[in-house]
Amino acid sequence: MHRLSIKPTRPFYLRSALVLMGLAGLLQACSETRNPAGPVTKPEPVIKQSVISVAAPSGAVAISLTDRGAGRPYLFLHGGAGPGSMAGLAAAMAGSARVVLPTHPGFQGQPRPEAFKTIPELASAYLALLDSMNLNGVILVGNSMGGWVASEMATRHSPRVAGLILLNALGVESGPHGKVADLSKSTPAEITAMAFYDPAKYAVAPATPEALAMVIENQKTLRVYGGAFFTYDPTLRARLAEVAIPTLVAWGSSDKIADVAYGLEYAESIPGSEFVRLPYAGHFPQIERTATVAGLIPSFLAGL
Repeated sequence: MHRLSIKPTRPFYLRSALVLMGLAGLLQACSETRNPAGPVTKPEPVIKQSVISVAAPSGAVAISLTDRGAGRPYLFLHGGAGPGSMAGLAAAMAGSARVVLPTHPGFQGQPRPEAFKTIPELASAYLALLDSMNLNGVILVGNSMGGWVASEMATRHSPRVAGLILLNALGVESGPHGKVADLSKSTPAEITAMAFYDPAKYAVAPATPEALAMVIENQKTLRVYGGAFFTYDPTLRARLAEVAIPTLVAWGSSDKIADVAYGLEYAESIPGSEFVRLPYAGHFPQIERTATVAGLIPSFLAGL
């Protein structure tokens, strides 16, 4: 683990869906670690499920979420792989923190109003969610597209938000050295190889036609939110220069979807941020290195 402080179209859907469906079938089993020495004596926190309606610029939107644990509140924001991609990390951290994990409207069969279709809309909705739940001192944790949403939220300077954790986030335009892959031209095997340090462990085909259909719909929703540029907002990098909350940018060093150079460029956009490389992990470090990430986040926050 290497730390660096930064100072001031259907074929596409099917290709992505085959890979991400494999994730959906494995995330709980692979990322929720168990104690090999014996049974866990501390009872697991109760998971509360709810749907909360909040106001967004385009109108009201319903947010489906899980809420577990007690203590410092965290808002976990998933990417195109869906909420299951954050479930293992949520379980690992809920023993000492309160973890709220929403499902983005349009994912996992959740309704999405037609006018609700941008990353800024998502950011506004989640800031309204914090108000509705009366959460303060919130730490935003986002992976991939979820990191993009978290970054957008951080630029709004909400007094309810106290920190930002980005895990192989997307959202900024690549600089002179960083690279973001064009997944629309890749096969499922190629996407899996790009996403993971150990791709063979996650190469699982969809279990049912219904499950595959849902993931295809997830990917269509992802395309809607991504907009014209799909993986970035050309205005975000400049706006990140005004982010004033403590920020940790953690990056799986084997990520070939968004490489380490891109991660460094991302971190350099946020004054005072800390950059950490995570070996033996790709685009989803919270899956491949669950325990490491679960320890890294509170360690970073304790040093503030």
